[in-house]
Amino acid sequence: MRGFFLALALTFAPLWLSAEEVVADLSQNRVSITANFDGSEILIFGAIKREAAIPNKSELDVIVTVTGPKKIETILRKARRFGIWVNVERERLGQAPSFYSVASTRPVEDVIIPTTDALWKITADEQILSERRGLPAREALLRIRSENGLYRRANSGVTLTQDTLFNTSIALPANLVEGDYVTRILLVRDGLILDDYSTEIQVQKVGIERWLYNLAHDNALIYGLLSLALAVIAGWGASEIFRLIRR
Repeated sequence: MRGFFLALALTFAPLWLSAEEVVADLSQNRVSITANFDGSEILIFGAIKREAAIPNKSELDVIVTVTGPKKIETILRKARRFGIWVNVERERLGQAPSFYSVASTRPVEDVIIPTTDALWKITADEQILSERRGLPAREALLRIRSENGLYRRANSGVTLTQDTLFNTSIALPANLVEGDYVTRILLVRDGLILDDYSTEIQVQKVGIERWLYNLAHDNALIYGLLSLALAVIAGWGASEIFRLIRR
């Protein structure tokens, strides 16, 4: 127990004693999802504010994370029964980010120790029930979202110039979930976190996408009838076109 509190003190003490702080901004803090939205790219840039000279023989790193809205996830396991694939088991996981991106000046494992990662929850592995490693549903969620581009990692993705200026770009995919995306910038020197800067990116549907989203959630019956009517009209229109072509 004493070792745990010592590690905790060594992790958070630099935040109180640091003479180096992050000053940062985003190229945009609002993303609009339209009918033809195919993703977006956010430029994150900033500088290191100091009250003293840059320490000699000391390694400085910057880690940038972007976390999408979190929600409880249900993972289904399929198995073959009587010649067909069916759901045979389901597992509910705690709050998991819908999107998670990590960019750093060097690989995270080279910047911080596992204890620091566990306390600050920097990697995606620490974001999802880290105390339940090995759980098939947990590993499946990490794998699926990584394959779908929703969990991303860019080692050496942050450019740091003269230990003062830094920048990186975060690509947001087309299949974004609405909500606030928390952007966090960690300043790390010799493995110790000196400063933690946070801001948000607002992601919202607009136009016809917003109207359809509100209609589906607020008036499900009308949305269903409208969808049925559109399907009937589309089917009738297609049949009429084929009938005219055959003449």
